[in-house]
Amino acid sequence: MTIRTTISTAFAVLALVAASGCAVTRDQQSVGAYVDDTVITTQIKSRMAENKEVAASSISVETLNGTVMLSGFAKNATEKATAEKIARDVNGVKAVKNEIAVRP
Repeated sequence: MTIRTTISTAFAVLALVAASGCAVTRDQQSVGAYVDDTVITTQIKSRMAENKEVAASSISVETLNGTVMLSGFAKNATEKATAEKIARDVNGVKAVKNEIAVRP
């Protein structure tokens, strides 16, 4: 199971780096901060994909300087809370802004 997780994480990191072109946004101070944020985002998405309580495809994850923004839709409050807990448990996360909307 850990080999599959490692491979999926590595694939996700490569996809993010290729899609983004390693550009640094104006709010970030270095390429290193950008890479750290990319790793955080990838780890959160990977953990959400492994978790059966969270629909990872319905939740967007963005990270800027260690602050994670969650957005999208959840089926219930439990899914929303689980997604936030997953994000908070990732190394390097300084804060989590949970803007996930619960669908009635």
